[in-house]
Amino acid sequence: MAATDATRPNLRIGVDVGGTNTDGVIIDPSQLQSDNRGIIAWHKAPTTAEPSHGIDEAITAMFKSANIQASSVASVTIGTTHFVNAVIERDASRLSKVAVIRLCGPFSKFVPPCVDWPADMRDMILGHYALVKGGLEIDGSLISDISEAEIEEQGRIIKEKGLKAVVVMGVFSPIDTVEKQEERAAEIIRRTVPGCDVVLSKEIANLGFLERENAAILNASILKFAKYTIRAFQKPVKELGMTCPVFITQNDGTVLSGQEASRLPIRTFSSGPANSMRGAAFLAQGQLKEAAMVVDIGGTTTDVGLLQTNGFPRQQAAYSELAGIRMNFACPDIKSIGLGGGSIVRQDNPISVGPDSVGYNLTKDSIVFGGKTLTATDCTVVTNKSLELGDRSLVADLVSLAELEAIQSVIKDKLERVIDKMKTSPEDIPVFLVGGGAIIAPDSLNGASQVIKPRWAGVANAIGAAMARVSSVTDVVKSTASKPAKEWLKEIGEDVVKKTIAAGASPESAKVVEMESLPLQYIDHKTRFIVRAAGDFDFSKVVAASAELQADEDSDENDFLERERSAQRQEASEPTTEVDIANYKPDVRDRVWYVSDTDVGWMSIGCYILGTGGGGSPYSYMIRLREDIRKGAIVKVINPKDLKDDDSVGSGGGIGSPTVGIEKLAGNELLEAQQELAKVCSKRITHVVALEIGGCNGLQSMILGSTTGMNLPVVDGDWMGRAYPTQWQTTPVVFNERSPIWSPTAMSDGNGNVVVMPKSTSDFMVEKVLRAALSQMGSHTATADAPVTGAEAKRWVVENTISQAWRIGRSVVRARQENRIDNVAEIIIDECGGPSAGRVLFKGKIVGVERMLRGGYAYGECIIEGADVRVDETNGKPGGGDASFQGRIKIPFKNENIAVLKMHEGVTEEKQEDVLAIVPDLITVIDAQNGEAIGTPEYRYGLLVIVLGLAANDKWTKNERGIELGGPPGFGYDHLKYQPLGTFTEPKSVIDEFNV
Repeated sequence: MAATDATRPNLRIGVDVGGTNTDGVIIDPSQLQSDNRGIIAWHKAPTTAEPSHGIDEAITAMFKSANIQASSVASVTIGTTHFVNAVIERDASRLSKVAVIRLCGPFSKFVPPCVDWPADMRDMILGHYALVKGGLEIDGSLISDISEAEIEEQGRIIKEKGLKAVVVMGVFSPIDTVEKQEERAAEIIRRTVPGCDVVLSKEIANLGFLERENAAILNASILKFAKYTIRAFQKPVKELGMTCPVFITQNDGTVLSGQEASRLPIRTFSSGPANSMRGAAFLAQGQLKEAAMVVDIGGTTTDVGLLQTNGFPRQQAAYSELAGIRMNFACPDIKSIGLGGGSIVRQDNPISVGPDSVGYNLTKDSIVFGGKTLTATDCTVVTNKSLELGDRSLVADLVSLAELEAIQSVIKDKLERVIDKMKTSPEDIPVFLVGGGAIIAPDSLNGASQVIKPRWAGVANAIGAAMARVSSVTDVVKSTASKPAKEWLKEIGEDVVKKTIAAGASPESAKVVEMESLPLQYIDHKTRFIVRAAGDFDFSKVVAASAELQADEDSDENDFLERERSAQRQEASEPTTEVDIANYKPDVRDRVWYVSDTDVGWMSIGCYILGTGGGGSPYSYMIRLREDIRKGAIVKVINPKDLKDDDSVGSGGGIGSPTVGIEKLAGNELLEAQQELAKVCSKRITHVVALEIGGCNGLQSMILGSTTGMNLPVVDGDWMGRAYPTQWQTTPVVFNERSPIWSPTAMSDGNGNVVVMPKSTSDFMVEKVLRAALSQMGSHTATADAPVTGAEAKRWVVENTISQAWRIGRSVVRARQENRIDNVAEIIIDECGGPSAGRVLFKGKIVGVERMLRGGYAYGECIIEGADVRVDETNGKPGGGDASFQGRIKIPFKNENIAVLKMHEGVTEEKQEDVLAIVPDLITVIDAQNGEAIGTPEYRYGLLVIVLGLAANDKWTKNERGIELGGPPGFGYDHLKYQPLGTFTEPKSVIDEFNV
């Protein structure tokens, strides 16, 4: 090749350090429009134990092949799996112990740091934690200010324990732009513990307290190893005579400086798939006029992601999990299947391909290379005569023509299925095939408008690294009372563009690439805005001297050598023994159900499904209750039929915005509300019952009734049989035997503020007053409701709903254990009375979501299009949608789902004949991939879902008042009438079935 002009540094080097291979490319940006796309050299070699050796080898080989001088290089960008592998491998030598300081005031104390981690990871990493004053409300007002003396005291403890990594975690810190509590606390810690690394949670992830904290702790734990690794990456660059900066790719397809990556290594965790997708975007070179699917086929797996028209991968909307740890930092939305060049082919009936693979032993074990295992690569070599790979004659007589056709059909079907699941509309979409295993893929695929196998596809990940961009994101809550959302989006967009330029992007290239606005429930004029900008790196700003990361004074370079690591790697802890569901019996004695931690896990799943899209996720409450039980707390559940007429049954639960609930975790507000109500009631309560079984309130009665709470029996039932947005949508109000029911009442915010309402004119007024106070009390509180007599409870209660939640959750877990998720909806229906009591209303993919806020409630519509949602990808049969679920439906919601309506093209009028289901019948949307509920705040494009309908309890349907309050009129749908989807069947009591 011709020598490159070395007078001006302009070349970009991209290196991807994978677990098996280290790939490299050199790109000349001045030649991007040429036939070679500016790629003047590339190299692929096995990854070395010491990463600097592999990088040195790759760059040296490319320099030699293209006759390049080091002075011509403007940047080196490296993608790596080293940091994520340290976590996955549970390597104690690369993971440091961490101290956590929560700025939370009286909140979150029942859910301590790492509470939901695998025990071995928690023991390895969590060295100390403390809950101290601090935290904000969602409007930016103080829960409490931080205490310097309190933080200094914790700093001294951390220093005495010898901990050098600290996380500072504040309630609503991601929106803290004024108080800067995390920053102030970090300064105190650094002053008290000299030389420590302090991680601010707000720099790691966005709203979602436990998940952000988890990510921040992992980030802190790998900081020391990250600094070492990045110095190892910089070393060969310096030794080869380059004075350019070294960048590290992060999980959104953009770059971090070496300094930033050493501070925020968690941002690199999913950078591999992101690099492949960015590489595909680069190779498309102007062909990307619409969103495209990138299919990265390796030796063992195929990763599929949607490349948006802005050139960036679509991001996951909610939570991700790594090594059993739940987090919420941004990462690409990737679907992986067990298909690759090394996938093992079995010539059984039917023929199968994968999911097991010979992996990196392909060149040793595959038949074309002299091995004995038939692989997808072997079959491809036979069918593709132009492919020069191995010895075709070794395999030619081992597979018949019919078998080859069947094998190709299975591969094609697997790819078509996974592509269809990642699509967000039924239209055909361009598909880019990249990765070393792309040779096994066919040249055409159903659902693909075109299949493109670009040149250099085998090193797309290194190309993506070389051409990665700079980005910034802002996630903030603003008031729309005086400034409309459109103006806020413009202002925030301008700010985030400035942040992107400050991060290193050139001003002419930086622009907004994504924006989203989410009105917050129960909070007047408050909207969450998420805006992202990106741009090309401005190399003129870079100071070469800043490229090298300096070693810490106490750093020991030998800490992380491969020979040292191997002895300290831990196998994943022995998984908790899987419950034998078929033979599991709950502990029921003398008609009292003693709830176990297993029971709580199943109930949580069932409660969210019964929440019909609302009620909020029970996750943090499940964790709290489960941990209490494991520590010895006792929760007793009784059958409502066993109540005495003169018993006094209390209830209560949380009210407010789910957005607040996931960030400001509960304190003592539930118990405090009951204590304040007791002061104005003449009789103490003897039992507790759930306000609603749906969502997080389904577990609140058990938290309240446990021996760590009020130590009272819990009634197996609730006042709704589901979730509803208002308290007057309860069965006691339906019966209307006296009015008001819910007065007196009390409400606590958990931070010293209590509202007691001794009397009211109606239950509607109770709701109105509490909602007004709610917005001034942090938008998430707990209430205690006026007790009812045992006789009233027996008449009014929706019976056995804790049992129903338990049975639903058990059925979902069983379906997962038995690999029957494809039939999970039908299994749930069987638990709820069979086909006469419920039915699958629709299966498909969410293709549209609209949201708006009215009167504090989240209104909106979810559009779902019929699609094949089956999980099974091993049967080799062609895909295609389920013939019974074609076209589109819409689900209007007001916090909870209201109806399921068939849609007709060009018709907007809602007609009675289009009603598939409507309240008070239960309409719930479940994730087709795992069987768990999807709440209305979690609806997003592309999710594969099953819409399930269950007949409402007959306390709602047997009289007109029940329909008026809980049916279409209660949601403003006077133009539609209730039509039952089935016949209600009383949930079967766990107590009656298992009592001994």
